[in-house]
Amino acid sequence: MSDSRTEGRHNSGDNVFDNIPVGKDEARLFGEYLDSSDLSANSQRAIVNDLRKFARWFVDANQEPLTFARVTTRDITDFRDSLRRDQEQAVATVNRALVSVRRFCRWLCEDGHLQVNPAKGVKELRKQELAPKGLDRAQVRRLFREVELRNDVRANAVFSSIIYTGCRVGDLVSLTLGDLLLSERSGTAVFRSGKGNKQRSVPVPLAARKALVAYLETRPPVEGDAVFVGERGPLSDKGVRCLCDKYSVVCGFKIHPHLLRHTMAHKFLEDNPGDLVSLAQILGHENLNTTKRYVARTEQELADASERMQF
Repeated sequence: MSDSRTEGRHNSGDNVFDNIPVGKDEARLFGEYLDSSDLSANSQRAIVNDLRKFARWFVDANQEPLTFARVTTRDITDFRDSLRRDQEQAVATVNRALVSVRRFCRWLCEDGHLQVNPAKGVKELRKQELAPKGLDRAQVRRLFREVELRNDVRANAVFSSIIYTGCRVGDLVSLTLGDLLLSERSGTAVFRSGKGNKQRSVPVPLAARKALVAYLETRPPVEGDAVFVGERGPLSDKGVRCLCDKYSVVCGFKIHPHLLRHTMAHKFLEDNPGDLVSLAQILGHENLNTTKRYVARTEQELADASERMQF
């Protein structure tokens, strides 16, 4: 019975570089490296593909056969950048190829075939930090339409409160009747259970005010002053998440409280470009860098454009 960890391994006689021009000893050395490694067949195939990729790039870029002794740090860096810039490969794919080359070069050093590992100081690419995802306009419309079709006034008030004020689920379930000040012309909600137990007062837009007023008119007469209640008392964090799960199934896309909070943040900046200070105050962020996540995509695009400059 064959061992899955050795099945398909390359021996030192295999030309793992196919028809790529390489030095006379390069294929043998790479074969020895594979034979000395305790890796599964799948892992070895991945490494072979990565090294072939590097060999093709080296030959094309330098117009000479691949000889490990002539590989420089500049070669490794340019190979990494070419995979990302020219071939538009995913960051994870680029980093895996870089790790494969680095480990092989380290083995060459340890076995005495190279004096210095040219890949040692080449850093992996940072994964692009994207702004937190929110629902798009069509999804928000679908959600509120399904809520209306079911005449679910409580769900309408819950979803409206989060989407229009950007509150956390903890803010929502801790909201009391005394924390709401609603009128036809304006509205305010005081959230007292924010991070660090710091309270904040935020505006309640018209759509959310209407949804809250409609719900409060039908709110069951229960003990306590919690705004949102269920069959067994105040609505809990779990209750809100169950409500989200219910409408996730109905709408056909994932819904959760923090996704709705992100939705509000994206829409606020879309309608109020660059006003991070106001958004931070509404969301309860003490550090403006936390709020800047919602514009991270644009900043990253600028950084990527700068990185593409070559001389």
